[in-house]
Amino acid sequence: MTDVLQSPYTTLPQWPKAYPASGASATLKLLNEDFIVTELPLQLPFGAGEHIWLDVEKNGANTAFVAQQLAAAACVQEWDVGYAGLKDRYAITRQWFSIYLPKGETPDLTQLQHPEFKVLSQSRHVKKLRPGDLQGNRFRIVLRDVTGDRDAIEANLQAVASQGVPNYFGAQRFGHDGGNVEQGRAMLAREIRVRNPKKKGIYLSAVRSFVFNEVLALRIQQGLWGQTLPGDVMDEADRPTGPLWGRGRVVTSDQAQALENGVAERHAILCDGMEHAGLDQDRRALVACPEDMTWEWPQADQLVLTFSLPAGTYATSVLSEILQATEPERHSESDEPAAAE
Repeated sequence: MTDVLQSPYTTLPQWPKAYPASGASATLKLLNEDFIVTELPLQLPFGAGEHIWLDVEKNGANTAFVAQQLAAAACVQEWDVGYAGLKDRYAITRQWFSIYLPKGETPDLTQLQHPEFKVLSQSRHVKKLRPGDLQGNRFRIVLRDVTGDRDAIEANLQAVASQGVPNYFGAQRFGHDGGNVEQGRAMLAREIRVRNPKKKGIYLSAVRSFVFNEVLALRIQQGLWGQTLPGDVMDEADRPTGPLWGRGRVVTSDQAQALENGVAERHAILCDGMEHAGLDQDRRALVACPEDMTWEWPQADQLVLTFSLPAGTYATSVLSEILQATEPERHSESDEPAAAE
């Protein structure tokens, strides 16, 4: 029998913010050019190897669609095409793709004509691009129809630039209306059977991300934002981390471990299920720090932001601490995240 308190995960909580709400609002992604993302690669191709690397700019297309088109143009299977991360569909984004082509003539894919993307350059390299093979992304975001107290917006901009933001997983991770979490709970509770490996991975990721967000939210609720607790595990940048749940020893201790275990007990079906699903314990920074963050007001009701984020962190986490940004209705069920992935 399912514990009523843990069942349904059908709607996402309103996780708390780090800074006082500005009360301001704006429109996000009115035009594709309002959201420009440039991938920051871990390395560049050096001209030799069994893979072709392509520097691609897309406008209004999702990453998987571009990969399909590249596979068709190169006469290979889709699994021969690699990329480091998904990029937003309703945006102008620039990212790298790789194609495994060890033999034969090298096609010139810079000549490929498509209304939603273009290949800017290509070169050979020794390895395939795999998910996570990136440093992060550089964002340029135009917020239109800004309403509210400009001084309050500026105060939050200054706070975000100097102190960072909660490193929440964005709502996109959890599916439409958070449905992936409930599907994941049902799967882990063996109420449903999920045979598709890709769907199973999506549901596990959503559940794991949900528990992490719950830990981070509790720290903020308890007034612990920006603080290091006794027993915290720090990352390489000396910032406290939160749990990506799985099997293995909990590495925190003292107050930090007690807080995390309290969340795990509240979501026992999720955490026990993740351990039995074979996921291993991992950690993620609780703070995301935008780098080289600048902003300007070209018009009284228009705010332009630029910043970089490391891989796996969400631009929406930055925006939500500044104002309430709303996308046009046609974007509400976008299939790809506003994340640095």
